[in-house]
Amino acid sequence: MDKRASKESDPISRVKCVMDSCSFYSSGDHCIASSIEIQPPNASDTEETDCATFRPRH
Repeated sequence: MDKRASKESDPISRVKCVMDSCSFYSSGDHCIASSIEIQPPNASDTEETDCATFRPRH
């Protein structure tokens, strides 16, 4: 993702997020980012993946 995501009022449907330390986290384990990016492209299992959209909550 070449630009940072922005917050939306509606969560991304079908996406569950439990990272309550992320600024895009919404109660009920929802993500309210305008879009998400998961990296890296050559991951072979869950432990190798990373949410590049994550932004720490301040």
